[in-house]
Amino acid sequence: MVFKRMLGAFGVGAPSVDTVLSTPRVQPGGMLAGEVRLKGGDFDAEIEHITLGLVARVEIEHGDGEHAGLGEFSRAQVSGPFTLRQGENRSLDFQIPVPWETPISEIDGQHLTGMALGVRTELAIAKAIDKGDLDMIAVEPLPSQLRILQAFLQLGFHFKSADLEAGRLYGVHQDLPFYQEIEFYPPAQHAGVVGEVEVTFVAGPAGLEVILEADKRAGRYSGDAIGRFNVSHDDALRTDWPGELNRWLAGLTQYGHAGLLGGHGSHGHDGYGHHDPHHHQHGDGPGWGTVAAAGAAGLVGGFVAAEVAEEIFESDEEDEGGDW
Repeated sequence: MVFKRMLGAFGVGAPSVDTVLSTPRVQPGGMLAGEVRLKGGDFDAEIEHITLGLVARVEIEHGDGEHAGLGEFSRAQVSGPFTLRQGENRSLDFQIPVPWETPISEIDGQHLTGMALGVRTELAIAKAIDKGDLDMIAVEPLPSQLRILQAFLQLGFHFKSADLEAGRLYGVHQDLPFYQEIEFYPPAQHAGVVGEVEVTFVAGPAGLEVILEADKRAGRYSGDAIGRFNVSHDDALRTDWPGELNRWLAGLTQYGHAGLLGGHGSHGHDGYGHHDPHHHQHGDGPGWGTVAAAGAAGLVGGFVAAEVAEEIFESDEEDEGGDW
């Protein structure tokens, strides 16, 4: 993937930048690699730094509604100060870490509807900063995450959409100020019990925290039912996920709550998940409070308004079809 543009913030005859990704597909916890290619313009330029930022489209609650914005959630400097001579060609290799909590945007080659992730090149010359264009990246699930997602399909669930919500999950350690919700429609045998079912992963080097949320339609209790558990990456590969999910769904009808997700290496269970009004804490992530307060009014605190985000990613987002 390549993007190339003249640096308009620096005027006519400015340098141009070309960012080439050698790993356009990555996994959470992996490395994004490539090179930044610079071509000097009509004058020598004092480069102060080159920084790459990972960005995502996030839903932000504001008042009675939600606004979509584009926010940076990780950044890494790939170069310090140097002089780019007139007409000079220079390439800078980079490898930047991808946070473990980075959301999934592609499964089995199919883009997840609602997801938009990219890398943005920021170049500073003489106290001025040009953010550059965005290049789409695809984040594939870890094997442990994929096993759980495949279990939904095996049970007859159908993927609906995915999105990112600004805020934090109650009782869960998060490094990023948002979380992903992957939504499924239930199969016919569960349609009378639950509406949509959402799964959220909070991944780390040692394993996953998995939060399930079902829109409960039958039984003693109504409203949202929450199931949550921790599992190591290795144990996730050995777990009978269709069986675990079936047992959880059966518990919604039999007991009126989420039931206990157990077995096969699960630990730290909190499966008896009646509706918890504090399950989601929107808009209180570090550094994002002012964004939530401002909504999507232009460029605020690293966020771009929804219509701008759509234009940025429009050429790369297509309906791929298939199960996802």
